[in-house]
Amino acid sequence: MNINLTLIGQAISFAIFVWFCMKFVWPPVIAALEERSKKIADGLEAANRASRDLELAQEQATKTLRESKEQAAEIIEQANKRANQIIDEAKEQAITDGQRLRDSAQSEIEQDVVRAKEALRSQVSALALIGAEKILGASVDQKAHSEIVEQLAKEL
Repeated sequence: MNINLTLIGQAISFAIFVWFCMKFVWPPVIAALEERSKKIADGLEAANRASRDLELAQEQATKTLRESKEQAAEIIEQANKRANQIIDEAKEQAITDGQRLRDSAQSEIEQDVVRAKEALRSQVSALALIGAEKILGASVDQKAHSEIVEQLAKEL
């Protein structure tokens, strides 16, 4: 066997093998690698988008939570103001009612005093007539001397 012929045969076989691989094997392998590379790139892009979306969602949730807390604090503040206002109104109403009750009680007392004075005047005038009758020894006509009795009652 001739080494040169073997080398040439092997070189031709290798060239045919390389041509066959370049023509039929290499394009599907390259296509599969490119497709795999594209899938990986798309996956990384989707992961980046999801990460950005997650950050935006967290920012939005934080913002919403902060706004909710502010609204809750505002509502509590308004409720406290309203409670204080109601308390102040109740105090004012109680003071007004107490003043009104005190005024009505004072007027009742004054009316009772006037009635008691009138009752005492009538009793004093009757006692004065009885005392005058006994002193004078004669009867005193109350109708005839009503003017004097009234004057005497006013003085007492």
